[in-house]
Amino acid sequence: MTILVTGGAGFIGSNFIKHIIKKYPDYKIINLDKLTYAGNLDNLREIEGNANYKFVKGDISDERMVPKLCRNNKIEAIINYAAESHVDRSILEADDFIKTDVMGTHNILKAVREFNIPKFIQISTDEVYGSIKKGKFSEDSSFKPNSPYSASKAGGDLLCRAYVKTYNLPVIVTHSCNIFGPNQYPEKLWPLFITNLLEGKKVPLYGDGKNVREWLYVADHCTAIDFLLHKGETGEVYNIGSGLEKNNLEITKRILKELDFGEEMIEPVKDRPGHDLRYAVDWSKIKKLGWKPEFDFERGLKETVRWYRQNQWWWEKIKSGQYLDYYKKQYQK
Repeated sequence: MTILVTGGAGFIGSNFIKHIIKKYPDYKIINLDKLTYAGNLDNLREIEGNANYKFVKGDISDERMVPKLCRNNKIEAIINYAAESHVDRSILEADDFIKTDVMGTHNILKAVREFNIPKFIQISTDEVYGSIKKGKFSEDSSFKPNSPYSASKAGGDLLCRAYVKTYNLPVIVTHSCNIFGPNQYPEKLWPLFITNLLEGKKVPLYGDGKNVREWLYVADHCTAIDFLLHKGETGEVYNIGSGLEKNNLEITKRILKELDFGEEMIEPVKDRPGHDLRYAVDWSKIKKLGWKPEFDFERGLKETVRWYRQNQWWWEKIKSGQYLDYYKKQYQK
């Protein structure tokens, strides 16, 4: 099978590519990535010489890019990880989010239709549903996004629905809970807090820290997408969850404990606008098909902390700005 993975140099996409290359040695992966600030080829260093892996620098917002790759390769599946995804950045400047998450997704859908691609998986988020005080969101829950980021993802997801209904396209949409693990860009809670503490710096906690999220280790997300690639029904929407709900303060305290720090390292900061209180998804649909996560919270936490301890070279380049200068010279000419 030849798979086009968009956004494959980012956090989740790079983990997925490594998972596929390891598990299916006869599969071929084409990785299309724009290499924005969060796209990092260091994430794929261990497979960059693999004969079944190819990197292409490009933007899904470029109407010519995905059709060109489909035309020149026998693509059997497209998995769209390409997205602007940081809520804080979307609040400051939403234009790139609309361009990538909406227009970019639309370009992929047009290519899937034109070249009769057998399967397209849209990677999305539980944030499209908005906040929920009690209970869980199902795949049929209404979209009520509360940030420019989640609104842009909802826009792409709705286009997927429209193309399924109008053109009978073989699309699967996934809505995942929050993901953590190795190679996550250190602007997000887990890598920011862990690397700050490893540097002896305090951790900035929004508001009272009572915002609740459901957490999934990245390796489990990879197995979920692998599962849907081979067993998921096209035209369907699947929530991907874990049942592991923790608020931000609980996460912070547990990271502090793992790294032998006390709560004096917490620095409360003003809460961000429109900060959703709680996300939680009902993932019984994919569970009934036969998938479930393998990592519990403690195992995922220890693996994550261990990785950042052992890969200081990776995150130090990012936090110092060194890697941004390098990639600007090499790939953004």
